[in-house]
Amino acid sequence: MQPMIIILKEGTDSSQGKSQIISNISACQAVAEAIRTTLGPRGMDKLIVDNRGKATISNDGATILKLLEIIHPAARTLVDIAKSQDAEVGDGTTSVVLLTVEILKNTKTFIEDGMHPTIIIRAIRKATALATKKVKEIAVYVKSDDAKEHRALLEKCAQTTLSSKLIARQREFFSKMVVDAVLMLDELLPLNMIGIKKVTGGSLEESRIVDGVAFKKTFSYAGFEMQHKKFLKPKIALLNIELELKAERDNAEIRLDNVAEYQKIVDAEWSILYDKLEKLHTAGVNVVLSKLPIGDVATQYFADRDMFCAGRVQEDDLKRTQKACGGAIITTVENLNEQSQQVMGTCEIFEEIQIGSERYNFFTGCPKAKTATMILRGGAEQFIDEVERSLHDAIMIVRRAVKNDSIVAGGGAIEMALSRTLRDYSRTVPGKEQLIIAAYAKAFEVIPRQLCENAGFDATNILNKLRQKHAENHMWFGVDIMHEDVSDNFTAAVWEPAVVKINAITAASEAACLILSVDETIKVPKSSAEPSNAAKAMNMA
Repeated sequence: MQPMIIILKEGTDSSQGKSQIISNISACQAVAEAIRTTLGPRGMDKLIVDNRGKATISNDGATILKLLEIIHPAARTLVDIAKSQDAEVGDGTTSVVLLTVEILKNTKTFIEDGMHPTIIIRAIRKATALATKKVKEIAVYVKSDDAKEHRALLEKCAQTTLSSKLIARQREFFSKMVVDAVLMLDELLPLNMIGIKKVTGGSLEESRIVDGVAFKKTFSYAGFEMQHKKFLKPKIALLNIELELKAERDNAEIRLDNVAEYQKIVDAEWSILYDKLEKLHTAGVNVVLSKLPIGDVATQYFADRDMFCAGRVQEDDLKRTQKACGGAIITTVENLNEQSQQVMGTCEIFEEIQIGSERYNFFTGCPKAKTATMILRGGAEQFIDEVERSLHDAIMIVRRAVKNDSIVAGGGAIEMALSRTLRDYSRTVPGKEQLIIAAYAKAFEVIPRQLCENAGFDATNILNKLRQKHAENHMWFGVDIMHEDVSDNFTAAVWEPAVVKINAITAASEAACLILSVDETIKVPKSSAEPSNAAKAMNMA
């Protein structure tokens, strides 16, 4: 009799073969069901409550998947591709997940019939290359020589993104704001140079954009109200120094035997602080910003000398101010004098302005780096959070459109065009590949179908109309959400950067191939830690 060989640890769960692939596909389908209804202008929102009771309302695919805490190993792949789409192009996170799942669903029957996954993967890769090539071919390049025309293009791309968000009604207002913010940046378009601040209260239309840096008034001491609140071309000192009395005794132990010596120590503390303040004043500084606290003595001192100060400024705000206004964040004021101007920043205007119930410090007309700050207004906190997420998507899309000036029509138009191209191509391919490429072509129809279902339209009827239009070579026809019909979405200005679609198709196909190539899952059991001797002795084990 052959002895039994045990390789894996006892309790290891391993499942393999055809049933395992089908099980993984079913898990992915369950994930897609969670975000299916969020697609498009008529998409619904999801309210997710985490284990600490924090509620998040969103219809951004990546945000929802991140908050769902999915534990199925194959389904986690969908979370990763949604994140990658969000990081790379910002929008299209729901589309990429739906596309992946539809490709898997359409290939599921082939797996059940016993076709080898490798054949399916090979055909999918072939179809993907064809689809991306087709997008590049039919994408329309918009010349950006005319600034007015270029701006209109960017606004339309931003509006298309915002049409499926919570702020769809105000999309014209916000698309202008987003384009302004992106065009304020320098050529590299760094995302961290757009600050977004949220002030609850007021209406959405009261949101504003600042050409420079703005941050909330920091914690302040007595004397703050006496300070000047507006300076023209100020000298700005950026510090990483604590201007408070208590800062001087850092865990020191001093033994004294008479009161006079104690008085000397107290006087020394005061003189050290006053020395620092004096150096800042004589260097001609008007605005003092510090990452560390600025105490009441310093605040009053600055107020008496017509200087403005803010302590405990957040690090990212301080760094953005440094990049925009120039200068350096200094850790000592010893060498500060009239000559050391290069370590100080400046801007055209500094002022403090009341916004709602908050006060904000504005630095405008910054000479060094280009930066912008959006100040969002609105009702509930969750609502403003969702507005911020929506604007992040729009900013990413506009950045992409600035860098890649090729666009395609949205609203399911490009998907139907690709579906038709691939279906025609599949008829020229012999063997099993023909079936797989045809199934891949059908998967693209999930986007227009889902747009119709979310808007409450008859999806079959509208898809038939779209197939007819595309067969007649009207390749920009897509779903018209406003009139429950089909329309030329290119003339209707429903535009998306071509790079969004290329990225989505590539990511969806890669994820589908990855899930199809997994035919075994091995789960190692969690190790139950041995109870210690002390625990045994106390009868805790």
